[in-house]
Amino acid sequence: MVETLSQIFFNTIKSYIKDDFMLYKKEGRYVPISTQEFADRVKHFSLGMKDLDLGAGDKMIILSENRPEWIISDIANLCLGGVTVPIYTTLVPDQVKYIIDDSDAKIVLCSNPELWEKIKAAKSELSKVIHYISFDPGAPEWALSFEQVLEKGKKLDAENPGLFEKMASEVKPGDLATIIYTSGTTGLPKGVMLTHSNFVSNVTSSASLLPFSDKDTSMSLLPLSHSFERMVTYCYIYKGCTIGYAEGFDTAAQNFLELKPHLMAVAPRVLEKFYSKVMDNVLASSSLKRKIFYWAMKVGKKYAQRKLEKQPVSGMLNFKRKIAHKLVFSKIIAKTGGRIRFFISGAAPLSKDIGEFFYAMGLVVMEGYGLTETSPVISVNTFDNVKFGSVGPPIPGVEVKIAEDGEIFAKGPNVMKGYYKMEEETKEVFEGEWFKTGDIGHLDEEGRLVITDRKKDMIVTAGGKNVAPQPIENLLKINPYIENALTIGDRRKFISALIVPNFDKIEEYAKFNNIPYETLGDLVKNEKILRFMEGEVDRATPNIANYEKVRKISLLERDFEIDKGEMTPTYKVKRNIVEEKYRSAIDAMYKES
Repeated sequence: MVETLSQIFFNTIKSYIKDDFMLYKKEGRYVPISTQEFADRVKHFSLGMKDLDLGAGDKMIILSENRPEWIISDIANLCLGGVTVPIYTTLVPDQVKYIIDDSDAKIVLCSNPELWEKIKAAKSELSKVIHYISFDPGAPEWALSFEQVLEKGKKLDAENPGLFEKMASEVKPGDLATIIYTSGTTGLPKGVMLTHSNFVSNVTSSASLLPFSDKDTSMSLLPLSHSFERMVTYCYIYKGCTIGYAEGFDTAAQNFLELKPHLMAVAPRVLEKFYSKVMDNVLASSSLKRKIFYWAMKVGKKYAQRKLEKQPVSGMLNFKRKIAHKLVFSKIIAKTGGRIRFFISGAAPLSKDIGEFFYAMGLVVMEGYGLTETSPVISVNTFDNVKFGSVGPPIPGVEVKIAEDGEIFAKGPNVMKGYYKMEEETKEVFEGEWFKTGDIGHLDEEGRLVITDRKKDMIVTAGGKNVAPQPIENLLKINPYIENALTIGDRRKFISALIVPNFDKIEEYAKFNNIPYETLGDLVKNEKILRFMEGEVDRATPNIANYEKVRKISLLERDFEIDKGEMTPTYKVKRNIVEEKYRSAIDAMYKES
């Protein structure tokens, strides 16, 4: 039985010997890293850091995009007894400085020149850091290269055979493994302390529920600095699954075709973009192709409903489903490389309609739920127990209860040790052994967890009605003319929304209807465009309660941006920031009423 992440590493390098344990892009093509090369690099990098006077309990920063060196250095540090502190690449220099300084880090790992600029901006004030290491060439002269550290490790290994294995064996389940600073939608980030046993409990429970093996290839796209992608990566390693690294979100479509993954972790935003692309192609196709697509979706949804309800499927429906797959679904699935069996969705709420859309085509999306503080998974849907609109039952070993006000409480071996250097904040989120998630939800009659919204995001109108904004926003974002949306209405007379249009679509609409404009700013201020978009908002939300209806909208000329602090790195909108930035537009919607 494995109890530490270092034990998972040793088990894997003995059990899953393969030539392509990892795949990464080099000079325009994917090249492999074998299990043996992976094992050697972890060992030598760990010993190299030992040679640099890093030891148990010391903090190591990783500021890098996803790549093999990220996880190699992470596991090397964990085997040394060190504590890994990841930083999102999208953070600004002041935020990077805050995390490095607050975590008491002694070593900083960084990758490309752009990210090194963020370190340079803060270096003079980082008195606790004793070493800087670069994954890429072209680093500052005061930084060691990754290869230099490996060479130090090789030398130490030759001088002290067995030292690495001895260090790794001394790591205990209760030892601190990481401090992950929450991206947070409000306030300063808090450093979540997770132990080896926190992660291992989550890895073993989650991996037991998901059907993949060492014969499969995964694609790593979400940032490893997020607890979701990192824990899923540990699951891949635990089961010997090949890990292929996407170059980035912009190249994901091409990387799908190159890697041909069987599974991957995604944020709902990735699936929403995929859905929008499919629908754009359908709407741009001929009348005949549109009819075939909608027929196929009707068949697919009927077939999916029978499967979800565990009802028998008739021979005729089976036949129609095969035709639909051949004519439509297979072509869409081919865009993912043609081998994908399932997506694991997390980090933000998934629209029920999006989940059902993919399921109808044969692409299973298993949505889960959790927080950084819970390592992160609390619950997840599985192949045998899928219900869209829910996040599945709690995973083995984790308990959930619902407080009187609807807040979800969780308890289990995956719950964090606490917030780093924040005793009061830690006390605030616990009630005895129960962790208070800050999310509102309920358990359905079959024990599946259903999330309503974040407790702090709930809107209470001036009339006293409780409105959950996320379900409304999810409905709006499915509309082909709407890229993003934020609902407003707390202590207001009615619900309104800030709408980011799909600019390609509304520019097409403007040209077709001879609506003149020079800039996107002109377009979103045009009265005809506003009236059209109001109609689309109504069309997207036909069945919601009267008090939930969006009565007014304000069109924005750009999407919310991570770099501007308006979204977290996992694409959750920071409501307080956005509402403050667009205060005048929001006030105008209510003044007009």
